[in-house]
Amino acid sequence: MIKTLIVDDERLARVELRRLLEVFRDIEIAGEASHAEEALTQIKSLEPDLVFLDVQMPGSTGFDLLEKLDASPEIIFVTAYDEHALRAFEYNALDYLLKPIDPARLEVSVRRARDILSKSQSPEAPPMQINGNTLGPDDRVFVRDGEKCWFLPVRDITMLESDGNYSIVRFDRNAPVLPRSLVSLEERLDPSMFFRANRSQIINLQKVKNVDLWFSGSLKVTMEGGTVVELSRRQAAAFREKLSL
Repeated sequence: MIKTLIVDDERLARVELRRLLEVFRDIEIAGEASHAEEALTQIKSLEPDLVFLDVQMPGSTGFDLLEKLDASPEIIFVTAYDEHALRAFEYNALDYLLKPIDPARLEVSVRRARDILSKSQSPEAPPMQINGNTLGPDDRVFVRDGEKCWFLPVRDITMLESDGNYSIVRFDRNAPVLPRSLVSLEERLDPSMFFRANRSQIINLQKVKNVDLWFSGSLKVTMEGGTVVELSRRQAAAFREKLSL
């Protein structure tokens, strides 16, 4: 059982989240708190595995609460605002849910909590950090480029491109640059959804619009939005094998 604490200053929000969590038999609601100070007392006494934590509350914020903890349980932030996403993940948050809560997204969060807690509680398994997990299509990632920020589902990423030690993430008409190598990003992507087209490009298979034969057994793939990606003969063979019946 996953001992869980709900922290939100709005009573109706706590009631709604409790209702949504009823479908998960391994979630045990051990308590509720309406503000940060009450939550601090509850966390110390109940020692929950998981906390659903609101960000903006009267007095102290959810971030203020975490600053007071010597050891933090797994945290899933629940808020009506996406502007706190970057800071949330700086606290190694397990997930970030926007109100009103989508039951499908909540299921993703609970599944992630199960995975993390099962690994951390196993005496044979080393501690795992959230940034070491494979990202599913419904997971959201925070992307920042200068003053612009996005909080997008992984499924919306069309492709990723190498730019030296940096990577370009393409989605819709946006192309922010991340200070991470393409190899490091590839380690987090689901191979059933993303495919290494060549040395410098990874494509989202769900975003492939058209495939054409090219020179010497290679393939030319047209992505949504019109970007054309060439697959080498070797990768074209792997592409055919991966997607053939």
